[in-house]
Amino acid sequence: MASPSIEHCDKLKGLSGKALTSQRTPNALQFPCSFILTDRISNSVSNLKEGDKAPDFAVPDGEGNVVRLKDLRGKKVVLYFYPKDDTPGCTREACAFRDSFAKFKKRGIEVLGVSIDSEKSHQKFSKKFDLPFRLLADTDRALSESYGTYGKKKFMGREYMGVHRMTFLIDEKGKIKKIYPKVKPDDHAEEVLAAFSD
Repeated sequence: MASPSIEHCDKLKGLSGKALTSQRTPNALQFPCSFILTDRISNSVSNLKEGDKAPDFAVPDGEGNVVRLKDLRGKKVVLYFYPKDDTPGCTREACAFRDSFAKFKKRGIEVLGVSIDSEKSHQKFSKKFDLPFRLLADTDRALSESYGTYGKKKFMGREYMGVHRMTFLIDEKGKIKKIYPKVKPDDHAEEVLAAFSD
């Protein structure tokens, strides 16, 4: 029998974007992940290009351990940015990486999720959905800004600042192999695996 967290992910996969947005609280802007699936966001603010050197970083994970990109040299890295912990689209994306994690591990690929949530928030999110990879707590937005994922977004005619859902694939030499400026949460993990096979 599936665990509660997996069942919850499966239920989220069955929801359409319209169904997800209908479940928002009145203050919808507190939950950017809940509407990012169906509403157009502004263009990516990232100026990085494939082939560029990936900006280095030193950011704590959910357990407070500092993760440095330079320490991962020699490994392939998936650096995926998402708006908010434990919201529908972000949960589906995280669960997709979780379900494919054995394939990433077998190929020696490091998966790192990034949002501006706190370490405590990451701990709760990871525990609730049994996430086997690290989530980085970019609370000062330095990492998101260096990769150009933090910027202006739009929802129902209103503009606000937040994290765009984007992914960067980094090769063993620390260079950006591929950039995904737009991501479909359910299919993204397998899409990334295929890209590393090219």
